Amino acid sequence: MRSAKPSARPVVTRRHGRVLAGCTFVIVSTALKVLATTSHAEATKALTATPLLKLAGFPSRTVCYKQVGDCKIHADIYRRDTTPRRPAIVWIHGGALISGNRANLHPWQLQRYLDAGFNVISIDYRLAPETKLKFILEDLRDAFRWVRSHGPELAGIDRERIGVVGHSAGGYLALMSGVCVRPRPNAIVAFYGYGDIAGDWYSRPDPFYSQKPAVAKAEALAAVGRSILSETTAPERFRFYLYCRQNGRWPDEVAGHDPITEPKAFDRFCPLRNVSKKYPPTLLLHGDQDTDVPYEQSALMARELERQRVEHLFLTMTNRGHGFDGGRRAAEDPVIQQTFDHVLAFLRQHTVR
Repeated sequence: MRSAKPSARPVVTRRHGRVLAGCTFVIVSTALKVLATTSHAEATKALTATPLLKLAGFPSRTVCYKQVGDCKIHADIYRRDTTPRRPAIVWIHGGALISGNRANLHPWQLQRYLDAGFNVISIDYRLAPETKLKFILEDLRDAFRWVRSHGPELAGIDRERIGVVGHSAGGYLALMSGVCVRPRPNAIVAFYGYGDIAGDWYSRPDPFYSQKPAVAKAEALAAVGRSILSETTAPERFRFYLYCRQNGRWPDEVAGHDPITEPKAFDRFCPLRNVSKKYPPTLLLHGDQDTDVPYEQSALMARELERQRVEHLFLTMTNRGHGFDGGRRAAEDPVIQQTFDHVLAFLRQHTVR
């Protein structure tokens, strides 16, 4: 495997592949490495991000796609014009399922999706630990059900041409959409996502986060509440996440099960354990210096997709960490822009007729 220079075209190793829109896509598996640099700061920024789209002033239509008790769960619809039957992207924010909201989509990325001919529906979902994973996945299913039933009228989309894009925990939910959403999306794009939530990386104290000052249990619990919520930018919730990572408590607190004593309880929650030949075409992107979500998580997912002969593309971002596409300079970074060329080409291949 060779690595491309930042200014060079990415080098792709291919098997049984074909070239579309200037990019090589592979029926079985592909590895692509891009040389770049970043810092770990993006990992924490992702959890406490400012609602970027609201700051940028992008026009949108906000709808309530679901209500649970007093909690209204919203989605924002973005479309470039009134042209009907556009392909759609369902965009899912990250934040460890604990924090974040639908407005965390970077404006330059939204602009690229719109310029490529997609309408975008960015969704919220109930957040942990107030809501457990079983019900978060219920929101995921209901969001797609709403998109298919109301999207053609309210978002100008073709219900038969839907891709899903997610980052970090949103990448996990994007991968889960290939397991629990019916009909399945036409394509999945997972930025630094994960396929196994019961592994040691989440169920044991994390070496990286354990280097930071310990968060006491009382402080962690004080950072979250008892009322359900579906969107937040509260920075104190990161303290709860930090406590979970320092103590290997994330699966217990988010899923409500102990991965050590109840390993089978996680079968339905792990995309890695549920890949079949019917799984949607998938694009995985991961930095090999990620200290939040291990690079191995995407590597394992790619290996299972290959085993099941599911069409996929695996892009390795060399010397990049978590959130490699974030930050103020990403929009001017030629490597990131080239990477997005691959993302858009992959989505077009599977949703544009």
